[in-house]
Amino acid sequence: MTQPDGSADRFAEYAGDLRKAEKKVAGEIDPGARALVVAVAVLLAMVSLILPHTGSATGIEVLTFAPDSKAELVTITSKVFVYLLVIFGIGASMLALLTRRWLIAWIALCGNAIACVAGMLAWWSRNTPGVNDVHPPSGVGIGLVLGWLAVFVLTFHWARVVWARSTYHLALEEERRKEAAARDAHALSLQRKPDNPA
Repeated sequence: MTQPDGSADRFAEYAGDLRKAEKKVAGEIDPGARALVVAVAVLLAMVSLILPHTGSATGIEVLTFAPDSKAELVTITSKVFVYLLVIFGIGASMLALLTRRWLIAWIALCGNAIACVAGMLAWWSRNTPGVNDVHPPSGVGIGLVLGWLAVFVLTFHWARVVWARSTYHLALEEERRKEAAARDAHALSLQRKPDNPA
């Protein structure tokens, strides 16, 4: 029903723009103070690549299959961990911080969670004999430990950011449902005709 002053018509003109703006905001995250912690964890993940992961083999050498990594008998689990660290711990986390997109933060969360498991397996593989009881020449290096701790921190903070976004939007959807129900009830009350007195 149109109001006498035409305010409903004016609001209807902007309703589409408001829906677009709400949809854009719904896909964004606001990490707040966690952004600083995530940025520091990403920096530590980068530093871990230049430190030894095992023996003299740095994370970059594990990543590039350098001769040092072959000499240290680096296993597939260590290589998978370093790749996950680079792709999700550094790449996806930086992208999520820069774009503030919820989907990218969710991808960073999932990738870092998998990297936590891969890091544990990489650590285990450096302390366990391989085929034919061949022992790795060196144990776990500081780079592997630092990278593993960095992905734990990233997993925790991305989980908090993604969860906060989810609960906020669930509350917003509940509020919208209540507003829609109130509008419908108001519209029904306006459509009812008063009973004619007998």
